[in-house]
Amino acid sequence: MKKVFFIITIFVATGLSAQTKYQKGMQKAFGLWKKGQLTEASQLFERISKAEPENWLPAYYTAQVEILSGFGIKDESKLNAKLQKAQEFLDIATSNSENNPEIIITQALLNLVYIAFDGQKYGMTLSGKNNQLYAKAIALAPNNPRVILGKAEWEMGFAQFFGKSTKPYCSQIKKAIELGKKEKIEQEFYPKFQVKRAEEVLQKCQG
Repeated sequence: MKKVFFIITIFVATGLSAQTKYQKGMQKAFGLWKKGQLTEASQLFERISKAEPENWLPAYYTAQVEILSGFGIKDESKLNAKLQKAQEFLDIATSNSENNPEIIITQALLNLVYIAFDGQKYGMTLSGKNNQLYAKAIALAPNNPRVILGKAEWEMGFAQFFGKSTKPYCSQIKKAIELGKKEKIEQEFYPKFQVKRAEEVLQKCQG
């Protein structure tokens, strides 16, 4: 009986230790990201993803870092390498969490990096895909503030490109901000709504 109790105790302790290691690793990766150490942050999220193969979040954040650091890159081969890595980890995240609106809008963000790099080359094919992605995300999560803001920003960009007013999207951005302020995140390390950034987008919309 004592032996059984000892084994159970070891099992529980190991489980707690593994969870603590995950938490510490994720916190460290976010810290690196905040400091602007993007390569190190991406590599740490990647290592955590491999250690947590059924958890979508580390793979999701690996992709996020690669995607966001892709804006402004002028060398297409470097951009392709970065975004191919991001796509690989988005696919891993999707395999662990299908029909996840957070992953869907991140796929749209990846496409946007390509469009921003060369609109003539990528705009025609990827714009239609992004419209579909945002439509799917909003159908799955109509009150998700990140989805609402992402869709509004995408449509604002389209309007600006064609010289149209962005004011029709202001109400959606306001809605996203209201929902974002009230949102309660239950899952640890789940993506959070950035109210300050959304307010900056709203100022551009009204400007």
